[in-house]
Amino acid sequence: MSGYSNAVKDYVERYKQEVGSDGLLDAHAVAEWAYANGLHKPSVKTVIDAIATDIAQVFREEYRVDRFGRRYRAKHAATQKRGNKTLSLWADLDDPNAPHTHFVKSFAQRRQQIVGDCVQLKTDVDVYNEKRTPVEPIQVPLDFTLDVMELQQVRNAA
Repeated sequence: MSGYSNAVKDYVERYKQEVGSDGLLDAHAVAEWAYANGLHKPSVKTVIDAIATDIAQVFREEYRVDRFGRRYRAKHAATQKRGNKTLSLWADLDDPNAPHTHFVKSFAQRRQQIVGDCVQLKTDVDVYNEKRTPVEPIQVPLDFTLDVMELQQVRNAA
């Protein structure tokens, strides 16, 4: 773990001791407290990263509707190595200059993120069930075929 991560963990513990905790933490409240108490001083890189995160969020939230009434995400990201840096590059689905290879990579990466989320969810549920041994263990089906078909039918009917 990095020194930065350890510092964050330290001030989160301090926050819990000074402010109190019901076991639930609001990252924004902790950040505001840490900043106000001089425990976290953002660098220029941190500020630029925050702005870039905001821009990416705006990209993520931009949807359009096609001629059949289907709502689709307009901009798609794919990570790419350039030298020793990994960049997240965005392209607009409607931009004829955006290369097909970008979208192939973007969609494959998004699918891998979903698979990774499912693996982590299954692990978390398994650990929860083993630690808590509930009368009715939590079951999380990971086959989304019917869910996807149902949502597509609802959207097509609307």
